[in-house]
Amino acid sequence: MDSEKSTTINIGNTLIDINSQIAHFRDLLIQVGHDKHDSSDLRVQIRKSRRACVDLCTKAHAALLPQVKSDEITTPNDNPHMLLLFYLIQLFLRELIRSYHLLKLIPMDMSGYFENRIGTQNIGNVLGQLLLCKQINPDFHAEELNSITKDSKEVAKLLAEMQEFLPKQEAHLERSDVLTKDKTVGPWPAKRQRVESLYRNMGLLCCVSRPNSNYL
Repeated sequence: MDSEKSTTINIGNTLIDINSQIAHFRDLLIQVGHDKHDSSDLRVQIRKSRRACVDLCTKAHAALLPQVKSDEITTPNDNPHMLLLFYLIQLFLRELIRSYHLLKLIPMDMSGYFENRIGTQNIGNVLGQLLLCKQINPDFHAEELNSITKDSKEVAKLLAEMQEFLPKQEAHLERSDVLTKDKTVGPWPAKRQRVESLYRNMGLLCCVSRPNSNYL
């Protein structure tokens, strides 16, 4: 019992961390394009915050999904942690899509950032630059867009796996009746309904489910 309680507390703390990290990620994105705030340091902070969000979501998913599978959860009310994690990851995926387009439209000159890191480069990079007789600066902008695309697909996969254990989403998902305890109304039927894909009723997020998407 103590072990189960400890696990619940740990998962709860992880969800709190995810919520805070997503909020931090969003706040950083708000500063993009503003002369007083936007800088190479901000872009690095955005990358670190994004990666931290991905790591936390993956960690929580790995902790909750086996539990849900073994317990044969039938409704979201049986596991509020699972439901909250689903909404948090869904929100994070929207922010990832926003960040991709925002950073793509407003690139940042990162040459100064790389120049400041010359003294911290590993010996392999230094030798490579000596052999080529030129300094090699990574394309931060291209790497960031590729990394966001990769993270978006990874996060979408987490959502798809979780959706298998949640009822089908309805158009009135965010209405107050979602929170009702009356199982005869609202989008949550008493019986679990498996769906083939997360993206059937998630038009905004369908971008990551198609290889030739126009969103990313």
